[in-house]
Amino acid sequence: MELFIFLVTLFFFLFFGIPICLVLVICAMVLMWHAGFFDPSMIANSMLDGANNYPLMAIPFFVFAGEIMAAGGLSQRVVQLSQLMMGRVRGGLGYAAVVSSIIFAGLMGSSVGEAAALGALLLPMMKEMGYKPGRAGAVIASGAILGPIIPPSTNFILLGATIGGLSITKLFMIGLFPGIFIGLALMIVWFFIVRIDGYNDTITFTRAEKIRILMDSTPAFMMPVLLLGGIRFGIFTPTEGGAFAAVYAILVCVLYYRELSLKQLLRVSAASARTTSVVMLIVATASAVGYFITSADIPSQMGALFEPLKDSPILLLLCINVFLFLIGMVMDLTPNILIFAPVFFPMIIDAGIDPYYFGLLFILNLGIGVITPPVGTVLYVVCGVGNIKIMDLITKLVPFILVELLMLFILLFFPKLSIVPMNWLMGAG
Repeated sequence: MELFIFLVTLFFFLFFGIPICLVLVICAMVLMWHAGFFDPSMIANSMLDGANNYPLMAIPFFVFAGEIMAAGGLSQRVVQLSQLMMGRVRGGLGYAAVVSSIIFAGLMGSSVGEAAALGALLLPMMKEMGYKPGRAGAVIASGAILGPIIPPSTNFILLGATIGGLSITKLFMIGLFPGIFIGLALMIVWFFIVRIDGYNDTITFTRAEKIRILMDSTPAFMMPVLLLGGIRFGIFTPTEGGAFAAVYAILVCVLYYRELSLKQLLRVSAASARTTSVVMLIVATASAVGYFITSADIPSQMGALFEPLKDSPILLLLCINVFLFLIGMVMDLTPNILIFAPVFFPMIIDAGIDPYYFGLLFILNLGIGVITPPVGTVLYVVCGVGNIKIMDLITKLVPFILVELLMLFILLFFPKLSIVPMNWLMGAG
């Protein structure tokens, strides 16, 4: 009964366009009332306890670093490096967009930030080369889901902070190779689209331009290498890694590229503070509703619902992923993590499923949700940046979504594709 009340309340108020943070508070109040008492101070205390979590300190650092890189010229250098790598191939700008998404995911860790930064740089170029607007937007949007998968991912940080006992370092490592595999799969889709749409563009560079691009892009390319190396080998924790990323981005953009003044740095700081405050408000309100979800024994109710499937891990994962995909279509990634991770993780651990493997499937599935209508946030970001009609973007996005779902199911049926590389990375060196 409590599960039904929670879901009805959640989607009823979301349907009317009420901000998710307020909807979560309302859900907490409804569950409290249903339990037979009403004490608003409990909601406030739960919000404070939820936000007071050390691993979450990494989020403002990574958000700040991402904002600096977008404003300070790093993203532009990444695009130029990708063009140098793929520009000579027919339809090179599309391939460069995917390569840029892979590299930029290792710099920013956010699908929305990645779509906005790369869209602003690449969509005008693609338009100039004669690309269909919807198709150009589709390749940018599809690559943006790599942000939550390839480390450093703020979504993996949230997941690790939400589920006690999960190592954020191992979550980072399990996302690296699958993220690259998905990027390669998107390039295969683009190979066929280039021939269907008839794109013939190529980009060539002189020797001097190649040297300049390599020199300029090396600091950008080295950041994820240094960051992941430092986290993997215990030089710093993921939270300390976020601080390292922010300092590194400031030094490179202010002192090396000299494209970010102190006045601009203050504006970037304000923008990152606004973004962080939104994320942390959602974290706090989700923590409040999470407290009452646990008190109402909703995880046990969900466990009882899926109990007949526990003897078949693949079937259990399949049903959970169908549920997550449907939820991801109507609610954003962050609240989904905070609400449903505590519900599903005890269940899959009881079923003997590797929690890091499930964490990868969980984030990838919900990541696909950010590019699926009706609530896909990346869709609206790309449409706004590129002045693209939403239906044009959605129709051109279909083959990319299908191949990403295919990759999700390949990872689901062949867990060693993610677990073996993670174990190798954690055991390397």
